[in-house]
Amino acid sequence: MNDTLTSDVIGRRVEVNGEHATVRFYGIVPPVAGLWLGVEWDNPDRGKHNGSHEGTVYFKCRHPTGGSFVRPNKVNFGVDFLTAVKNRYVLEDGPEEGGKEQIVTIGNKPVETIGFDSVIKRQSQLSKLQEISLRNCAVHCAGDKGGIAKACPNIRNVDLSKNLLSSWDEVTDIADQLRHLEVLNLSENKLRFPSESPSPSGTFATLKVLVLSRTGITWAEVLQCAAGWPVLEELYLEANDISISERPVDILQTVKLLDLSSNQLIDENQLFLIAYLPRLEQLILSDTGISSLHFPDAGIGCKTSMFPSLQYLVVNDNRISQWSFINELDKLQSLHALSCLRNPLTDGSRADSTRQFIIAKIGQLETLNKCKILPEERRGAELDYRKAFGNEWKKAGGHQDPELNRPSEAFLAAHPRYQRLCLKYGAPEDGELKTQQPFLLRNQLLTLKIKYRNELDQVIEKQLPDSMTIQKVKGLLSRLLKVPASDLLLSYESPKMPGREIELENDQQSLQFYSVENGDCLLVRW
Repeated sequence: MNDTLTSDVIGRRVEVNGEHATVRFYGIVPPVAGLWLGVEWDNPDRGKHNGSHEGTVYFKCRHPTGGSFVRPNKVNFGVDFLTAVKNRYVLEDGPEEGGKEQIVTIGNKPVETIGFDSVIKRQSQLSKLQEISLRNCAVHCAGDKGGIAKACPNIRNVDLSKNLLSSWDEVTDIADQLRHLEVLNLSENKLRFPSESPSPSGTFATLKVLVLSRTGITWAEVLQCAAGWPVLEELYLEANDISISERPVDILQTVKLLDLSSNQLIDENQLFLIAYLPRLEQLILSDTGISSLHFPDAGIGCKTSMFPSLQYLVVNDNRISQWSFINELDKLQSLHALSCLRNPLTDGSRADSTRQFIIAKIGQLETLNKCKILPEERRGAELDYRKAFGNEWKKAGGHQDPELNRPSEAFLAAHPRYQRLCLKYGAPEDGELKTQQPFLLRNQLLTLKIKYRNELDQVIEKQLPDSMTIQKVKGLLSRLLKVPASDLLLSYESPKMPGREIELENDQQSLQFYSVENGDCLLVRW
């Protein structure tokens, strides 16, 4: 390799004993004879210095221990795309015995097979390959022009993560030969991107999913390249130190999923720059450090025009500590799913009550932290929330009489949905509020009517703790009515919702879970 090295190696990505680095220097380092490569390691703990030796600066590193000098013969400069594919996927003819024995080469390891299935063999032929993974295979370039298109014409999904690609041009040379390419993973390649928008060439005309996590790309470079991604639907930009500096205009208009996780420079004002992507359905903002959110175009109880198609928002591992953040999410027109794990607001011993509050505050939410919100859970959460803040509502000017019901602006700002919950379930009555504290009444006794027999013509009255599970209620009724508990079907009616019967179908849940209240009527059938 020494004989062929030139100064063109500067900027090349290399591998040394399993560690990846970028070549920053090529030449002599006195007083030691011979050629050296100065490399900046991806892992700065692997290096020894910052590119200086005995007072002379040969190259610069971002980290004071990110650099080393290594001999060229210790460095792996990688292989071309087609060589990597053949190393991993090619079937080689081996010694035959009755025409049945073959050698299959998988990851450079020969495996003898006898009676190898012809269908599997056909799928393994390069011309039949549609999905390939070349992760960590030291790919650095396309290779001979036209070679990929000839050998692998049907590839649609390529994983090129953690290779030795050093520039977007090298990526383009590969993709230009994959005319059906739909999914491309380039994560963990430290790439140089063009300083100007590349001329549209149709190279990525069919590309739908692009992963550029940990590539060092900037937002400006995303926008420069995006014109070449006319049908892109999913874009992953995790951990690139991205700061959103400009609004996409006539680009990224087809994107449905955008992952901006672990970009700590992003704040709520930057999010406004991507708020009008018309088809954006999923936005991932985990570990960005975001703590606040406000949609200035929408007042209390109104919907924002921003993020019109957003259905799923992920804000895990952030600094969200205020309920105002959750209140704002109710302004999103299409939001149905939210993941909000490991935030100050959601951590701690009150996780169950926090979940109920979030459900009550975001009216259209159907899934929270990947758990579906059943109608019974929503009803219970909204009723509990309505009770929990009833005293505060009254003190702020709330009243059961609609003519006198004028809660303060401060209360409405803190509880934007409260008025709607009162319309839905009725305003909280004084009797409900005297002893009510949020989520603490676990052993309150409920006075319930119990109707039984198939005609429901027999009525008794019982006091039951609201923490009692449906299973235990059935056990009590089984002893009382001399009917096997497994035969009992329970439901209840509430005077507040005349004409509606709610099934108590989960034996492990409590009466409180179903929001059974004083004066309600249990219906028992068998």
